[in-house]
Amino acid sequence: MASFNQIINQETPVLVDFKADWCAPCKMMTPILKQVKQHFKDQVKIVKIDIDKSPAVAQKFDIRGVPTTILFKNGKNVWRQSGVIQANQIISVINNHL
Repeated sequence: MASFNQIINQETPVLVDFKADWCAPCKMMTPILKQVKQHFKDQVKIVKIDIDKSPAVAQKFDIRGVPTTILFKNGKNVWRQSGVIQANQIISVINNHL
């Protein structure tokens, strides 16, 4: 968990995608997050967390359903959304926190 905390405690916004391999909507997020990454390049870091492989992290952030996407800046949760989200919505949210 220390390495996860180090990742989110950055000035660069970190978008965390909480997912599971068995989750069909989670698979839909992969190309969406690729679009977001292409748009922002190095201005934002995107991290995927498998809730089955990292249950302590999922529990710490009260993940009750997947996919859940959280935007962190300086270690603070500045935005959170559950379900599939379109790239333009994510881009808009990140722009508000750059």
